[in-house]
Formats: sequence, structure tokens, C-alpha cells
Amino acid sequence: MPNPNRGACGFQSSEFEQEYERPSKSEAKRQSLEVQKLGEELVNEARDRVKRVPMPEDVRDAILMCQTITNHEGRRRQMQFVGKKMRTLDEEEIAVIQRTIDSWKGMSKADTAALHALERRREKLLADDKALTVLSTEYPELDVQHLRTLIRNARKEQAENKPPKAYREIFQILKDLNKKGKSAKADGDDDEALDLEPADDESDDE
Repeated sequence: MPNPNRGACGFQSSEFEQEYERPSKSEAKRQSLEVQKLGEELVNEARDRVKRVPMPEDVRDAILMCQTITNHEGRRRQMQFVGKKMRTLDEEEIAVIQRTIDSWKGMSKADTAALHALERRREKLLADDKALTVLSTEYPELDVQHLRTLIRNARKEQAENKPPKAYREIFQILKDLNKKGKSAKADGDDDEALDLEPADDESDDE
């Protein structure tokens, strides 16, 4: 006897609907993860860049706040909050943010390598007092006393888990030195000529 709940083909229409719901749920989860990853990318970007990205103020504030937190657990919780805020954005807002990040990624490999070299140079300054002597030799115009104070303050910030104000200022000084070096050299090998990283033979003196 035919089941009155089934159609002529022997299947309920709702069964087909369920089949089509599964991919949409999976897609929603995938999109949620992508949006959260987008938020993480913004947190890892420079503050000046984040401030210029078109987005709701509450989302931007959550991202900027996360950047100032150095405590691991506190940063993890704030990152979750950033993800929650990011998921409140509509498709157009997300698309704008994605396009902006994509434009940043268009930066040349040489520029990216130069920034990474600056970051490594900063870490060297914090870890080894001799690194400041090497830097002052390369850049005679450097205000050594000011940078030495910043290095001392940055070490204190890390030890006391404080916002990395001096830490970021050191990076800005290195970045400015890099720009001056580029403007002083006109050939195409500027980035390498700047010798952003100290030579490996420094370790021979240790």
C-alpha cells in the first residue's frame, strides 16, 4: 500500500531539502573559519594599516585592543572576541576587508624580506648589547643614547608584561634608517646593500 506521505516517486520532498541543507551548513562553517582567519590577519598587521581599513568602529577597536595585549591567555580571549565581532560583518564588509588585505599581499618579496630583516634586527638589539655598537657603526647619524634607553625600556616591558611601546618605537627607528639608506642608494640592489641584518661573524666575538 502506498505511503500517503510520499510522492509519486516514493520520496518525500523534505528528504531532498535535507540533502541540500548539508552543504549549506558546511559552507557556513567554512565561511565562519575564513572570517575568523581574516580577523587574525588584521591583528597581525601594523596598527596604522588596520586603522585605514573600512570597517565598523567596534570591530576595529576589538582588533586594536588585541594588538596591545601581550599576556597569552588574555590575547587568546581577545582573539576569540575579534572572531565574534568579525562574524557580525555582512558579505560586502568582509569583501572590502579581503580586498584590502589582498592589496597588502601584493607587496614585493623584497619589501617583505626587508621588514622581516628589521624585525630580526630589533630582536638582536634586545638580546645582544654589541648589536647596538654594530648598528651605530653602520649609521653614524643614529642617536645611540636614545636607542639604548628604548632598548632598556623594551626589555622592561617584556619582563613586566607591559604594552610594547618602546618595542614598537625601536622598529620605527630601524624603519626610518632603512628609508634613509634606500634614498641614499640609487641602484637596484638597495635592500641588500643596506645590510639590514648583522653579519654572522658577530658570533665569533661571543
